[in-house]
Amino acid sequence: MVENCNLDDTVTFSKNAVYNVEPGSSSAGIDAGDTLTVRDCLYAMLLQSANEAANALAEHTAGSIEAFAKMMNDKAASLGCKDSHFANPSGLNNPEHYTSAYDYALISRAAFKNPTVTEIDSATYYNLPPTSRVPTGQTLYSHHSMLRKNSGNYYQNAICGKTGYTTLAGNTLVTYARTDKIGLITVVLNGNKTHYVDTQSLLDFGFANFKNVKLKSSDIGTNFKSNLALIPNFNEYTIEPDDNASITLPNDADVSEVESAMDFEQSESPTANALCKIDYKYNGRPVGSVDIIAKKNANYEANTNNNTGEVASTATGNSNPTSTANTGTQGFSNVMLSISKKNMIIGGGIAGIILLLIIIISIRVHLAKKKSDLSDRELRIYGLLKNGWSATDCGISEDEAKYIIEKH
Repeated sequence: MVENCNLDDTVTFSKNAVYNVEPGSSSAGIDAGDTLTVRDCLYAMLLQSANEAANALAEHTAGSIEAFAKMMNDKAASLGCKDSHFANPSGLNNPEHYTSAYDYALISRAAFKNPTVTEIDSATYYNLPPTSRVPTGQTLYSHHSMLRKNSGNYYQNAICGKTGYTTLAGNTLVTYARTDKIGLITVVLNGNKTHYVDTQSLLDFGFANFKNVKLKSSDIGTNFKSNLALIPNFNEYTIEPDDNASITLPNDADVSEVESAMDFEQSESPTANALCKIDYKYNGRPVGSVDIIAKKNANYEANTNNNTGEVASTATGNSNPTSTANTGTQGFSNVMLSISKKNMIIGGGIAGIILLLIIIISIRVHLAKKKSDLSDRELRIYGLLKNGWSATDCGISEDEAKYIIEKH
């Protein structure tokens, strides 16, 4: 939703959006025919759990609730969810609407990477404009009591999250919290009035026992670098992890104990012109993925330019050597604690609401015959060529990339 709509777009509430909800379920008192902005609807949905706002946003985005449910399922699959199926945007009782704690953590991680989602979801109150039932307007307050300083459940490091409840799912709660060292996402499903206590226990445990480890070039490994050795003049470049890259490990673990594997599929939020990513596991559990980029070797170019300058001076009596260094582009790579998989019927619209925020309609360009003839490494470079090559950002010239495609 956030990535497909302008926040100032006008949303008109249909009768279906307003009345296609369970009696007694959460509402902001919005009636059929009322108009609000997308921004207003998002605040109503996230803070007040307004189910009519979720329905209206779904219709605004996809044309119908059914069409939006399909988008939700497609998006969930693209995030790696394997134990989820969504039937509506509100998450109200439906036997075909379910998820697991692990899948929900994947969905939440993607949502909270979006600064607009985090800004809206972290608010403790919002002034909703006048509607037909509330002509003077109203103030909506967040249902997530760990965010409110006047609450007995207040948690200092909590940033945002979403509450939920249905008779089938019980109390459900997702929470994003962070310190200056690490960020955590917790998911509690099928709670029985202990969801806040359980969440605090999970966060306390995570902060006390896990750490983020920043990766260095030496952590990539020689096997990966040798796979790029066919690129002509490759000694002009250094292969390094994204500057902001890190993986999450137990406090007593070392980066030397992790397993790694190259992956030429695009990461969830890829660094510009990344060559590939490396997936890391610890004791068989995923602990992070890091984008790998090629940076121009400043020392190599400086030496080359100096040598060129000396030759020019001998031949012409004039020397003006220059030196440039491309430091590449910085990107974003987040990690999360692995959560035990257990199927739970979702309640209160949590996963549906989070998915509503991050649906992206993606169009995939297939490589056709090229795809069957090229290796993963070549496919990655071929994709960069098709999508617009930037030698300055990537550090590898277009000619060198074409050399790989044509000769290997």
